[in-house]
Amino acid sequence: MSIISTLLNSLVALEFFYIMYLETFATPSATTAKVFNLSQEELKRDSVTVLFKNQGVYNGLIAIGLLYATFMANASLEISRLILIYIVLVALYGSLTSNKKIILTQGGLAILALVSTCF
Repeated sequence: MSIISTLLNSLVALEFFYIMYLETFATPSATTAKVFNLSQEELKRDSVTVLFKNQGVYNGLIAIGLLYATFMANASLEISRLILIYIVLVALYGSLTSNKKIILTQGGLAILALVSTCF
């Protein structure tokens, strides 16, 4: 895997760790409210908090998987491509069902990382 792909994969992983932090540890914060376009009052509801924390764990595991693929796996290119495709598809779904900007905000860096693995 090229240095550029390694760097971009690492940045995508950091992005997903940040999303995990917002969803799991800083759920009712002003930053989380701004990022997800929800009120802090809504984020303090027990049902929303539980859903966000669960979603945060998934995003953290995606980040761990991408770092594993990038730095430790024998088939690093294939595994990282698989995870990046997953990220792009989830961002595409989010842009179709929630907010059109998600394809760029959540998927943009992953798209660049995926393209970089082709060269």
